[in-house]
Amino acid sequence: MNYLETYEIWKKKQLEDPDLIAEMIEIEGNEQEIKERFIRMLEFGTAGLRGILGVGTNRMNIYTVALATQGMADYINEQYENPTVAIAYDSRIKSDLFARVTARVFAANGVKAYLFKELMPTPTLSFAVRQLKCSAGIVITASHNPSQYNGYKAYDEEGCQLNPEAAAKVLEYAAKRDIFDGVKKMSLDEGLRTGMIEYISDELVDQYLHKVFSLRINKTPVTESSLKVVYTPLNGTGNKLVRRILGKMGIEDIAVVREQERPDGKFPTCPYPNPEEKATLQLGIELCKKINGDLVLATDPDADRVGVAVNHHGEYVLPTGNEIGVLMLDYIAKQRIAHGTMPKKPIAVKSIVSTPLADVVAKSYGIEMVNVLTGFKYIGEQVTMLQKQGEESRFLLGFEESYGYLTGAHVRDKDAVNGSMIICEMAEYYKKQGKTLIDALDDIFARFGVYAARVKGYTFEGTDGMEKMANIMKKLRSNPPTSFAGYEVLSCADYQTSIRKDFRTGGETKIDLPTSNVLEYNLENNLKVIIRPSGTEPKIKVYLTIVTNDKPQIDLIAENLFHSAQGLMA
Repeated sequence: MNYLETYEIWKKKQLEDPDLIAEMIEIEGNEQEIKERFIRMLEFGTAGLRGILGVGTNRMNIYTVALATQGMADYINEQYENPTVAIAYDSRIKSDLFARVTARVFAANGVKAYLFKELMPTPTLSFAVRQLKCSAGIVITASHNPSQYNGYKAYDEEGCQLNPEAAAKVLEYAAKRDIFDGVKKMSLDEGLRTGMIEYISDELVDQYLHKVFSLRINKTPVTESSLKVVYTPLNGTGNKLVRRILGKMGIEDIAVVREQERPDGKFPTCPYPNPEEKATLQLGIELCKKINGDLVLATDPDADRVGVAVNHHGEYVLPTGNEIGVLMLDYIAKQRIAHGTMPKKPIAVKSIVSTPLADVVAKSYGIEMVNVLTGFKYIGEQVTMLQKQGEESRFLLGFEESYGYLTGAHVRDKDAVNGSMIICEMAEYYKKQGKTLIDALDDIFARFGVYAARVKGYTFEGTDGMEKMANIMKKLRSNPPTSFAGYEVLSCADYQTSIRKDFRTGGETKIDLPTSNVLEYNLENNLKVIIRPSGTEPKIKVYLTIVTNDKPQIDLIAENLFHSAQGLMA
């Protein structure tokens, strides 16, 4: 069936959402707009669904969400007797509606749905799955994507995002169903009356906060803190819980960016609500300057990632996700040793695109660093493995360069409430020594050398974007680059074929990780370039690692490497 035939079927249906009806009228007669919306089915992948809001099979709407849920329900019912699921949602446009639709479909399929009463950070969903002993979990969010996007993330019984095999099974089940006539639904009222839908209690949220608070590294009794914090939830879900956890730490001097305090899926002051971007933190920085605060904390809309701007002796510096991860690792190790709480055979986990400086720091403390594929589910899997062996106490930290951190086994996803607490604990510790987090980072560089990391995304929008990205990766494999910006490629690791080639010796070694569409180039002069398509955005991402003590040269080297990489994106 082609896209025009699919469009005609939708035209004949009595669509339940008035916004979809209005959009159908708006696109009538515009074949390109029809094609964009109906050319394919929004695919259920390892990140669940993510797409632009709107009408059609290639958009996020109540019908694509319901179909994905039907596939998920069929999968769960095959795997479990008397299955249950937990559901959370963020502040994005229609997130609450999609969460209710999800609960209604699960309930109609005999899967009891536990639904949060209000918007909640993603990590509370992972916690709820584990605490309520659910078979699965769903959170409606598109993380840090622009406001026109929404998404649907699926979790397993461990509170970890679905692995590729499980996601493929859900997709297979959904593909067997008709998007209109093949989906079962129950009204919300009936679900609540019959007990097939139940709201999650406030007590569970309190339990989550209690668990996060127990993860403080310094367990001394809480006293009033001298730390002065500016916080922005970026119009998302973090406001209540981040402020509560900081309050439990004794941090009372918290100024909230008023323009970004209330939930608002339009994100009026930050069109791209990504705490990695300096522009996103600008309002927070301006407020911090006014009150002479110590730092700015910014959590993304679903509060699983946190960014920081540090008042470094009057200058506002944004440490990268890699740098915060290294600061956490160094701080946790130092404090654990000082307090006599370092476990035997300690473990930290990071993604392969995150800084190798963490490996060096870990080694200096006798910590085993486990490197996994990009995607926090792979870090979560490591925590689960440790827990099943009764060794979760060995786990110190999991982090990704994209501002995701976890210091406990309470959830299986990155946790910005947990991350905010550890960042503030570190900041206070160093403040008492007359230092900022940037001073502490410089101390690490003085010990191990300067490791600079840079990331850039190349966007490929539209229906042909995925095809362009696939062709670029295919070309890189068939005609591999021999240099970047004049720096010779010494070796290349292809995580899709699981082979690492050394061009100097001609030797090959096996990569002991699941396959993934990632290419890693090790260059002369301690340079590294990693290229991979994003799993959540229409982008190819390029990651750089630059190891040099010549700080003034870092930006120039990065600019030249990115320019060279851009030439491969045609």
